[in-house]
This record gives sequence, structure tokens and C-alpha cells, in this order.
Amino acid sequence: MIVSTPPVRLQGGPPSFVEPATAPTLEEARAWCKSLAESHYENFHVATWFLPARLRTHFYPIYAYCRVSDDLSDEVGDPLLALRLLNEWEKMLLEVYDSPTSVKHPVLIALAETIRSCDIPREPFTHLLVSFRKDQTFSRYQTMEELASYSDSSASPVGHLILYSSGYRDPELFALSDKICTGLQFANMWQDVGPDLTERGRIYLPEDEMKRFNVTPQQLQAGEFTPAYRELLRYLVGKTRVLFAEGQPIEDRVDADLASALRLFRRGGEAILDAIEAIDFNTLNHRPIVTKATKMRLVGGALTGKLAASFRSKKRSAA
Repeated sequence: MIVSTPPVRLQGGPPSFVEPATAPTLEEARAWCKSLAESHYENFHVATWFLPARLRTHFYPIYAYCRVSDDLSDEVGDPLLALRLLNEWEKMLLEVYDSPTSVKHPVLIALAETIRSCDIPREPFTHLLVSFRKDQTFSRYQTMEELASYSDSSASPVGHLILYSSGYRDPELFALSDKICTGLQFANMWQDVGPDLTERGRIYLPEDEMKRFNVTPQQLQAGEFTPAYRELLRYLVGKTRVLFAEGQPIEDRVDADLASALRLFRRGGEAILDAIEAIDFNTLNHRPIVTKATKMRLVGGALTGKLAASFRSKKRSAA
């Protein structure tokens, strides 16, 4: 008798992301997610220092889900393969909600417990994949509004997931979070103009603003840093600073631990904008870097803010 074996899922993606033949334990799955988060994104890892252990347990699988989704989109080098992998990944995610006994991927096993404990709906996870699919077929955006719509699926769902996992459901908080997440998305776009163009064939600078500032795609592809490009980036950086300022009030409306992490994310985004200004806005030929000294100041500021908030809270309790 021939026994058929189920197909290996996520085959063709990064080898470490391929679904294992047998499901790991919850503890093993959580350790896998923690290792992935700590090895890929320093800012996220540092931000989790300010969170209670119960929240760190949830943040790691959320980050791991986002990281796997991003790498399936950008690291396979073939848009058709990326679309297949993203569709397969979404089906695996939906099993967490609809057929949990089928789940074997370590990210999804850890995420399933987070979803159950925090009562997180499926929409933020599925919306995130919309932007990654767009990246396989879209390489230009006409307006800032189109870019903001892209951010609605690429960045805003991450903020929603963080709020859900922290116990928040207030629509006003979600709206403030969207401002911060869109700002972070834009800051990374302006930072990576050169690599996005040369390595991925994408231009995230809005076409209408390029025309208004007399910057052409041909100049970008030739690597021509012009006064017009400088002024375009100066304008975009200014618009992004406004988003961070508009979203900042969220830090006064959540608990001190989460506020410290959110403050660190926001200030990290603002530090990217500062780094862009420091290289005279030439992100076409140079990638601005946030220095270690700046990162240490950010962490120190976040820690000071957390301690001050904790002190104020204790004084109110004593009163």
C-alpha cells in the first residue's frame, strides 16, 4: 500500500521557514520565535526590555509572524514564487483559527496561544499580507495617499497587534497607532530609496511629488543627487515628522511599560529622519545610519521616561 505524505509547505522559501514534519512543543515554538526576533531586529528586541514578561511572550511570535511574512516577500527573488509562498502562509495562518490541530509551524504554534490569550481577530494578520503581495506587482505609487494606503496593510496592522496583545481595543488608540506606524513606514522608505531601487526595482517616492519637485525616474536610476532631490526629501521628512507628532499622544494613554516601548519606536523613527538630514538628504547614494551613541541615548531616554512614569503612578496611588 502506498502511503501519501502531505506536501512540505513553504518549500522554496528560506530553509529555516519550511514547515517541519512534526509540530514542536509550545515551549520550543516560543524559543524559536524569540531567537528569530533577537537575531533580526535590534530595535524590536531592545523595546521588549521595557515590557512585562507576560507581554514579551506575545510580542515575540507577533514579530516572528511579521518577519517570516516579510522574508517570504523579499528574500526569494522571484515574484511568482513569493506570491505562492505568501498564499500558502496565509492558508497556514487561517488554520490557527479554523483548524488548529493542523498547525505545525513554530511561529503559528506560538502565535495560536497569543491569539487565544489576547482574543486577536484574524484581520490584522491577513491585512499584513496584502502589502507583501502588492510588492510583487507594484513598483510605483502615484500619491502620498496611495503610500498611506499601502502602509494601512504593511505597518498599521503591526501596531494593532501590539495593542490587542496589550489588552487595548479603543479605536482612538488604533488611530494614533496608525500615525506612528505610517511614520515608521515612511521613514524606512525615505531611508532606503537607493537599495529599494537598485536591489528590488521599487520606487516608493510618490510620483506626483516627484513631478512637483522636478525629480525624474531617470535621474533616480542614474543615481543623480540633485538640489531638487534634496528638497523633495526635505519635504517628505517634514511630512513624516508631523505624523510622529500626531501619534505621540498614544504614549499618554497606555500603561507605562507599553508607553516606553512605543516611545522608543517613535524616537527610533525620528532618529532615522535625523540621520537623513545629517547626510544632506542624499538617500539616493547613501543609506543613513542611526549611530550606536544615538541608540544608547534613545534607550536611556526611554528608561528615564519609564521610571518617571512609574514614580508618578506610585505617588498617585499613595495619595
